[in-house]
Amino acid sequence: MKTDLNAQCRNAIEFIQKLHFEISYLIKEIEGLLQKEPENFIIERPAGYQVTSRTSTGLDPGNVENWQPKTFTVFFCPSERTKIIAGQTRTQFDGSLRLLIVHIEIMNQNKKGPRILCGCLTDIVNNKPKKITKIEYILAKFAYFNKKIFGALPNVSYSDTDCSFEGEFFEQLLFSINNSDDVMNKLVKNMLKLYRK
Repeated sequence: MKTDLNAQCRNAIEFIQKLHFEISYLIKEIEGLLQKEPENFIIERPAGYQVTSRTSTGLDPGNVENWQPKTFTVFFCPSERTKIIAGQTRTQFDGSLRLLIVHIEIMNQNKKGPRILCGCLTDIVNNKPKKITKIEYILAKFAYFNKKIFGALPNVSYSDTDCSFEGEFFEQLLFSINNSDDVMNKLVKNMLKLYRK
């Protein structure tokens, strides 16, 4: 019995680790395809080359629930609209700025399984221009308030004391993406259609 538990524990951890690697490969493939577009999209880097996610190391039950990240979000911006300084992007608020987003949920209420939400953010407004100096400050909202942001898909309309934005999204099941053609045809092409509307 103890041997079975040890094996199950190891298998579970190895499975999650492999899933995380596969998600990183998917994101990097999307990144490579978007860089080839005329807009030369790059990943926004609020704190370096990484995903935006929510985790915790706290011991309270609410914090323990967040020991393992459940969502991963990346934002893509045309390279001419941002600057990379010391490994981080610095993108100014501008009424015409549009961002592409890939939001991956490995745990959600969707009975169909893990999903990918892709879309385009528009009408991004800074409600605290003296305090918030770059768009990267608001990207964490997708880790902390994703249920509120994505509560009325396919449309997004979010507002709080820091910022507001609009958006349009589509959904794909994570496990329906099996190869490079799927990445291009099911994700990237549809993201570009939303961006170029």
